[in-house]
Formats: sequence, structure tokens, C-alpha cells
Amino acid sequence: MVPPTVLPVMASPAKPTDPNNNNPDRLRAVARYSGIGVQMAATIGLSTWAGYWLDKHFQTETPWFTLGLMLLGLFAALYNVIRAVSNGE
Repeated sequence: MVPPTVLPVMASPAKPTDPNNNNPDRLRAVARYSGIGVQMAATIGLSTWAGYWLDKHFQTETPWFTLGLMLLGLFAALYNVIRAVSNGE
């Protein structure tokens, strides 16, 4: 007796990747990371503006408030970016 012939199972051909693919996961990732960028710009901008305002209010000769609050805003923004990326928010 001859054993039955087993035909190989062929996988369906892979679909070509479309660079303009509107995958919902991809759109969520773009929205999340662009939101992080906007939040970072807002944090640094508002803290710099607050330092500038304090320098004008106290009429300082050197912009220590501006520099200090700008650096504080930069570190706070970087902390938020690192936290958001590492948590996968």
C-alpha cells in the first residue's frame, strides 16, 4: 500500500508594506510622542517666561531668574519625557 501524498502548505504571500499605512497603533504613537514634544516646549517656554518676568519685576542686571528657571524647566521636561517613554504611556 502506498502512503497518501502530503502537499506542502504554502503561506500566503506577504502584503507589501505601505509607507502611508494609517495603522491605528502607528497613529497613536505619533500622537503620543508629538504630545510629549508640545508638553516639553510648553514647560521650558513657560518657565523661561516666568524667569524673564521675575528679572523685569526685580530689575536685575543679570538674568539669573531667567537662566535658573529655564534650566529648571529643561530638567523637568526631560524628566517627564524619560518617565513617559520608559513607562510606555
